[in-house]
Amino acid sequence: MTDQPNKPEANAVRQVNKRGAARLAAVQALYQMDVAGTGVLEIAAEYETYRLGKEVDGATYRDADAQWFRAILSGVVEDQKTIDPLIRQALTEDWPLSRLDSTLRAIMRAGVYELTKRQDVPIAVIVSEYVDIAKAFYVEDEPKLVNAVLDRVSRRIRGEGKGRDPGSLPE
Repeated sequence: MTDQPNKPEANAVRQVNKRGAARLAAVQALYQMDVAGTGVLEIAAEYETYRLGKEVDGATYRDADAQWFRAILSGVVEDQKTIDPLIRQALTEDWPLSRLDSTLRAIMRAGVYELTKRQDVPIAVIVSEYVDIAKAFYVEDEPKLVNAVLDRVSRRIRGEGKGRDPGSLPE
């Protein structure tokens, strides 16, 4: 009974900085694109007009860095043929990419995009932000899977995992 849905963590996601809010919005937009077949331009316009920094379903969401949101969204779409194989390589054989639900795929794709294209952002920040996003949607093992996959990808492409010592991160 200790495995209760973690409402405080879900609320904490809304209290992040503008980049964190942009990451969450990008994951939601990628999910929506996946399930509804919406195009990137249409979904970006919808989010920027009706969601980022707006009240949605009675909750006011923190304003997001629109440029960061657009970069993640368009970057994942443009680089998906590179991103998906990196995720596949990081998953175990019993967890193919096709087995993951749309939300989990969106989280991993956004995280891998940042790991590959945003060398200016420390690995630990990227991994922890996307693990926190996973915790907002899942209470089981999915956040651990996000952590493991992003850590494996970071080791492969940056030569280094999340680690514990910020001084060991590449400059």
